[in-house]
Amino acid sequence: MPIRTLDLDLLRTFVTIADTGGFTRAGDQLGRTQSAISLQVKRLEEVLGRAVFERSSRALRLTPDGEKLLSHARQMLRLNDEAVADLLEPDVAGLVRLGVPEDFATVHLPTVLAAFTEAHPRVELEVTCDLTLNLLERFRSGDFDLVLVKREPAAPLRGVRVWREPLVWVGRDRSLRLDGQPVPLIVSPQPCVYRKRAIEALEEAGRRWRIAYTSTSLTGTQAAVRAGLGLTVLPREMVPSTLTALGRDTGLPALDETEIALIEAPAPSPTAHLFAEHIIHALERQSGEG
Repeated sequence: MPIRTLDLDLLRTFVTIADTGGFTRAGDQLGRTQSAISLQVKRLEEVLGRAVFERSSRALRLTPDGEKLLSHARQMLRLNDEAVADLLEPDVAGLVRLGVPEDFATVHLPTVLAAFTEAHPRVELEVTCDLTLNLLERFRSGDFDLVLVKREPAAPLRGVRVWREPLVWVGRDRSLRLDGQPVPLIVSPQPCVYRKRAIEALEEAGRRWRIAYTSTSLTGTQAAVRAGLGLTVLPREMVPSTLTALGRDTGLPALDETEIALIEAPAPSPTAHLFAEHIIHALERQSGEG
C-alpha cells in the first residue's frame, strides 16, 4: 500500500468542524467560505479513501473512521503548533486579554495559565473574571482578545467548545427538607445558564420554586448557600468541600449539562491565537485525564 501523507491544513479544518459542530461555524473560525471548507473535507476523504462525516438534514456527525482520526489529528496539530511555537519563541510577546467566568477560572485555569507563562515569559496575560453576560458585552466592545463563556450545547455562537459541565444541585448539607414548599434558589442575574437549568428542571418536574437570593459573584453565592438561604446549581467539579452536592434522593430533578466555549476576536494577534490554541489543548488534556 502506498504511503499517504495527511495535510495538516486539512486536518485543522477537520478538527475545527468537529469542535464547532458545522461547516459554517468552522468557516467563520478559520476565515474561509463554507464551500472552501466542504472542498477541504472532500480532499481529506479522498486521501483516506473513506468518509469522516455523516451528513444529514438534521445533524453533522463523525463516522467511526472520523472518530478514530480525530484523536490522531489533534496530536499531529499539537506537535506542529508546539514545534512552531518553540522555533518562534523570540517573537512570542505582547499583551493578551482574556475574559473568563470566575468559577471556571478558579478551578481549571491556574495550571493552564502557569504552563503558558512559563513557556512564554515575554507574554503578559491580563485575565478578567466576570459573569458571562458581562464578558460577552465587553468582548463585543473590543475589551478582550479571547473569552471563555458558558453556553447551551446547541447555542448558535462562534467559538470552540473546550469543556462540558455536568451540573448538580448544591446545598449547605443533606438535611434539606422542603416539605412541599417552593425550592429556594440562589442564582446569578439573568441571563445565566445555571439559573435557566435550575428553573427549567424544576418546572418540568412540576416543582414550585422562588428566587431567594441573587448574587453576582461565586463567593457571594457560596456564602448564601452556607448560610442556609437556599440551593444553587454548580458544575460537579466545582462544589467546594464546605458545601454538599445533593443527589436524586432529595427529590430534586436531574440537570442537563452545559458547556464552556472559547471565542477569539475577529483578528487576533499571533500571540493571542497561540494562547487560544494552548487553552484548547490544555483543557482537552485535563478533560481526558478526568
